[in-house]
Amino acid sequence: MTRRILLVAHPHRTDVQTLVGRVARRLAAAGIEAVVAAPAPHLRDLSQPVPPPQDAVAGAELIFVLGGDGTILRGADLAHGFGVPVLGVNLGHVGFLAEAEREDLGQTIERIVSRDYRVEERMALEVEASLDDETLVRSWALNEVSVEKSAAERMLEVTVEVDDRPLSTWACDGVIVATPTGSTAYAFSAGGPVVWPDVEAILLCPNSAHALFARPLVLGPKSRLAIEVLAEYEGSGVMWCDGRRHVDLPPGARIDIGRSREPVLLARMDEDPFTDRLVEKFHLSVHGWRGTHRPHLLDEDVVTP
Repeated sequence: MTRRILLVAHPHRTDVQTLVGRVARRLAAAGIEAVVAAPAPHLRDLSQPVPPPQDAVAGAELIFVLGGDGTILRGADLAHGFGVPVLGVNLGHVGFLAEAEREDLGQTIERIVSRDYRVEERMALEVEASLDDETLVRSWALNEVSVEKSAAERMLEVTVEVDDRPLSTWACDGVIVATPTGSTAYAFSAGGPVVWPDVEAILLCPNSAHALFARPLVLGPKSRLAIEVLAEYEGSGVMWCDGRRHVDLPPGARIDIGRSREPVLLARMDEDPFTDRLVEKFHLSVHGWRGTHRPHLLDEDVVTP
């Protein structure tokens, strides 16, 4: 049976499109069918119907992403519901979700050809927005679900509930509910803690809340959260999933969030601990460390396609 890999790339960078063609030829030479995903809009309105994913996703062995974290999140979006692992090569800036850098591309292809990778489960969130017990939309997120103000001149007024009990009412710019994977993304910018990806937890981070108690909270993986936009709030909010999919929230809307029953599968080749990734991506100073030296993968010779 022919192996098939779905290639997902940044749609507006000509250098990346050229690279995709070279990767496809390398895979084809190894007897692997490479299917390039059709371009998709960067942002999507959840209230609008969306055609089903390409048939190539269902039978794919892997979704191979060339781009930054936004493109990798698009790959995860395509994989959702199909149980296909995602492997990203960073062609962007930080690339926290990526497994390899551009200079590692040749080696990465060879390891894909030889199936020299493992699959790791990452916790995801499921979310339902409703109004007066009528569902507005259901969606999911790998990094975070954020409920935000839609007007720059007005604060969002919300009440937050945890496990069917009210926690606090905030006037704020928004509220972020994140996974450990998303703890280094939007939640980090809002002052949330970095959580190791093997920790099962849900992060609750108020964003610029005008309140005495507005600290980030780390909740258990079985906790259920709800965010209610106050009915007397003058204006509308907006809910974002992974900064890619959004829906407007009228006053009185309720957003229920919990752990998804379906994790996201990430293909991993790097055995280095998460600490090393933090140091590399955030350019942290480790001057003076007296531990055992471990050469970084980027110091090794790589093969370009």
